[in-house]
Amino acid sequence: MTVDEAIRTRMSVRAFTAQPVAPEVIRDILELAARAPSGTNTQPWRVYVLRGASRDTLVRQVCAAHDALRADPSLASEYREAYDYYPEQWVSPYIDRRRENGWGLYGLLGIGKGDKDQMHAQHQRNFRFFDAPVGLMFTVDRVMGRGSLVDYGMFLQNLMLAARARGLHTCPQAAWNGFAKIILPHIGAGPDEMLVCGMALGYADPEAIVNTFHTPRVPVEDYTRWLDAS
Repeated sequence: MTVDEAIRTRMSVRAFTAQPVAPEVIRDILELAARAPSGTNTQPWRVYVLRGASRDTLVRQVCAAHDALRADPSLASEYREAYDYYPEQWVSPYIDRRRENGWGLYGLLGIGKGDKDQMHAQHQRNFRFFDAPVGLMFTVDRVMGRGSLVDYGMFLQNLMLAARARGLHTCPQAAWNGFAKIILPHIGAGPDEMLVCGMALGYADPEAIVNTFHTPRVPVEDYTRWLDAS
């Protein structure tokens, strides 16, 4: 697969098969991902690979917390993200794209606007790694600055493209961030580490309708300004 093919066919897969991913393949992907650039070569990424019992235990714990949070919204104060992934107040065009994404996905799955039960169940699929056999958690030392999150994005993109080139798919997941108080002790992360995000890794289920959902991209003209030398 060419680099262009890997980029074009990468997508956030939301249904995986149970086919295992060999440890040596995961290691190879991680080694290649680490070729990502980072400021003064700090390489701020820390990766935790969850499979088997460790994966399943975390799934149970976070799904239970997610259910408890829905039953008692006052628990939200216990589950806070370490950094703001999204803005406190949405504005156009970002809110429009977010709505298009959300209702496009839910519409495909037949989930109506007021169907809170199905919305909750679909959101909880995040915390099951969408049934992928491999879950990844990424942390960074809290001492590092915002620039390390830029570095991290390049590392994660490398990882996803390396996985794609090997016939695998991924789904990067910021949804896990609010449950860091459960996740960090489970994976053995130190007190100076901050959860950056999670990721599902595995083989896409070709029969799942959810995997026919492809998000659009705005044209180059919408986000590019050409400054001619003349």
